[in-house]
Amino acid sequence: MLSDPIAKMPLPLPPKDPLRVKAAELEAAFLSEMLAHAGLGEAESGFSSGIGEQQFASFLRQEQAEAMVRAGGIGLAESLFQAMSGGADVKG
Repeated sequence: MLSDPIAKMPLPLPPKDPLRVKAAELEAAFLSEMLAHAGLGEAESGFSSGIGEQQFASFLRQEQAEAMVRAGGIGLAESLFQAMSGGADVKG
């Protein structure tokens, strides 16, 4: 007996709130900067430094920061979202 393939399809995700997306982007940018200041991606020896490595290290830090936000982050995105949405309610 064949099962209904449409019944197994996941429901579409609701559209993301643009303010929530921007808040998550801000948290990722903050975390990326904090990772840079913590020394993540710094050259480990005299043979591994250079402008190219510095550029790629920033890409790695950004991806790691975005992964941290997707995993729940540090709660900054939610605080930013609440502040931005509260300000929008006062004006509107």
